[in-house]
Amino acid sequence: MTNGGSAAGGGAGEVIYGTALSVTAGTAYAITVGAGGPTTTTNNTSGTNGNNSSFASTVIAIGGGGGGAYSDTFNGKNGGSGGGGCYYAPGTGGTSTTGTLGGGTHYGNAGGTGASGNNASGGGGGAGAVGGNASGNTAGNGGNGQAFSISGTSVTYGGGGGGGNFASTGGSGGSGGGGGGSVNGANATSGTANTGGGGGGGGDAVSVSGFGGAGGSGIVILSW
Repeated sequence: MTNGGSAAGGGAGEVIYGTALSVTAGTAYAITVGAGGPTTTTNNTSGTNGNNSSFASTVIAIGGGGGGAYSDTFNGKNGGSGGGGCYYAPGTGGTSTTGTLGGGTHYGNAGGTGASGNNASGGGGGAGAVGGNASGNTAGNGGNGQAFSISGTSVTYGGGGGGGNFASTGGSGGSGGGGGGSVNGANATSGTANTGGGGGGGGDAVSVSGFGGAGGSGIVILSW
């Protein structure tokens, strides 16, 4: 979701799960599957939030928050799960925003904080856990997602993206499609499609800045 001087991981999209949604046979309902925030293509630019997914106007899940980056927005952005904070300042993680639940339950968490002076950034929040704080030269991991069996098998959705780093290891993506953060000018890993996973933060180098990964697209599942 972000790039630049050890940019932070993107937050996962909000996960909403419920068992009491009422629908009418023969009625057409509008369904939107939100796209993830795009890969960043300029240095030191914070991530763009993902797009919302929805079922009619009854259930609206908020897209994940973009991670913070040096020379831009240091703090992670608020979203379904919050983006991580950049190392500079240091930035704090974005908070989790609740959408329209339609009787369901909200799953989302805040992003982690960056580590000032060490070029290690925080991880994005996940549906099941907060994003990891950076500590010293260690970038924060993305928060883990939440598992559900609505598709017939257990699948984990909504993992946060790992934070980027300058010289040490990038943070790992959270379970549920979170992309890993990069290090030393490499490009980060994108979130997995149809999981709502956050993209990893790009790691900086002396003359090259790695780009952040895109967020994974969302998914809408109905089961009866």
